[in-house]
Amino acid sequence: MRSSILTITAAIFLSVSLSACGYLKHSQPYYSYAPDMHYSPGLKAQKEGSMRPLVAGVIPRGFRPYEITTMDQAKMHLNPLPRTKENLLAGKTLFNTFCIVCHGKFGEGDGLVASLKDWPRPLFPRPPSLQSDKVRDFKDGQIFHIITMGQNLMPSYAEKLNEEERWQVVHYVRALHRAKHPSSEDLKKAENYLEE
Repeated sequence: MRSSILTITAAIFLSVSLSACGYLKHSQPYYSYAPDMHYSPGLKAQKEGSMRPLVAGVIPRGFRPYEITTMDQAKMHLNPLPRTKENLLAGKTLFNTFCIVCHGKFGEGDGLVASLKDWPRPLFPRPPSLQSDKVRDFKDGQIFHIITMGQNLMPSYAEKLNEEERWQVVHYVRALHRAKHPSSEDLKKAENYLEE
């Protein structure tokens, strides 16, 4: 009795196994679920024609187009951030992270990159001083435009700094100039502060 059960079990197992092997002989399966996915053409990533074209006018999430193209247009662009202690401190941190390397601690163009020596000439040209009268006469929008688009050898920092951070750097550049060239009002305030 026991041997007959084993024989029947072995026969069933053998028949199921052989029927599965018969399935493998076919080059095409009997039924294909989602044939478009199973037999899709292989494409290399980033190869021309492999990616779907973008819909006209689509922009990345969070992207705000910058439409100012000239310094004359930038003059009209006003700083939307108030001149607060928080914005100045944030601008200082950002300036010390991204700008100090070329422009130096006080914006005089004497940063580490400008001081590198490579005989017989400097390795990099000295960047312009942010303490100059020319920069002092710039409107906030013009400084913002230079940070956004770059100028001469200075690259654009639009990818590294968002719009708010660029405006904070503009506030700090103004504070650097004011610290180096204080007005008579500033000096009076400082004297009053020291007397207290």
